Amino acid sequence: MRPLKVLATVVLFSLLSACSWLGGEKEVAPDVPEQQLYDEALSALEADNYGLAIEKLQLLEARYPFGRYSEQAQLELIYAYFRNYEPVSARAAADRFIRLHPNHDNIDYAYYLKGLTAFEEDRSFFEKYLPLDVSQRDPGAALDSFESFSALLNRYPQSEYAPDAQKRMQYLKNRLATHEIHVAAYYMKREAWVAAANRGRYVVENLQETPAVPDALAIMAEAYTELGMHDLAKNSMDVLSLNYPEYQVRPFKKARATLTQTATFGLLGGAEPAEPARPIPAADRMRADAQKRADDNAQQQERSLFDRMTFGVFEDENNAAK
Repeated sequence: MRPLKVLATVVLFSLLSACSWLGGEKEVAPDVPEQQLYDEALSALEADNYGLAIEKLQLLEARYPFGRYSEQAQLELIYAYFRNYEPVSARAAADRFIRLHPNHDNIDYAYYLKGLTAFEEDRSFFEKYLPLDVSQRDPGAALDSFESFSALLNRYPQSEYAPDAQKRMQYLKNRLATHEIHVAAYYMKREAWVAAANRGRYVVENLQETPAVPDALAIMAEAYTELGMHDLAKNSMDVLSLNYPEYQVRPFKKARATLTQTATFGLLGGAEPAEPARPIPAADRMRADAQKRADDNAQQQERSLFDRMTFGVFEDENNAAK
């Protein structure tokens, strides 16, 4: 037994020595003062080096969890995750800050960043520069963003971030309403009248003052007619006619194929079902208004030059004819 114990001892020492030779012992990073770590993190944020900023802020929170910069570092970490395109980590950091510091002076900033992260999460490169209809996509991130902005406005209406959050909520409201109409139109084509009517009623009751409301009323009227609920159908149509007199009613359900459609494989012989309205983005509206003002100014300058060249003779004749 004694030779066996000696052999076991030799093998154990050999293994320990091998671990040290292979770098088993790691060098411990020297302690960095809290102020220095925080300054380095801020410098990285100012230089748009968000990866380095995240590393410094995480190290600061790990080594000085109760330091004077701990709470501020958690806020800066949310922003760094957001700018580094890490939405999952940004939302998790925001939730953690809200849970740990419910009475913090800057908790409204955490709510705002959480909503902004979800707002930008599903906006791809192509959606920013191409006119894609994002309302047909899954609205999960839009719902999360809407809820975060809503919590911010309800709890901190005087926050400096409230005006921007309110504008973004209006955009999200339009998008969510249009998504509901897309789903309702799908149900109409599948003759699921009850589901379509419920989607339309949800828009009318909960998402008012959106471009999708007239489509919702039209869907409700058509779905209730198919269900034989003529009183509800008439009420929906009366509300639609009273509030949107210029709305052109078209059927949302899929028409049965005619003989001409069958013979031409659907190319001729029938009208397509109505398509839901698409909310016009604010950037497109501003661009259209600016173009209209430019065209009006150009036309006014052209008329003024013509008046000067003709000494106002033709302008006077035009005014007299009017």
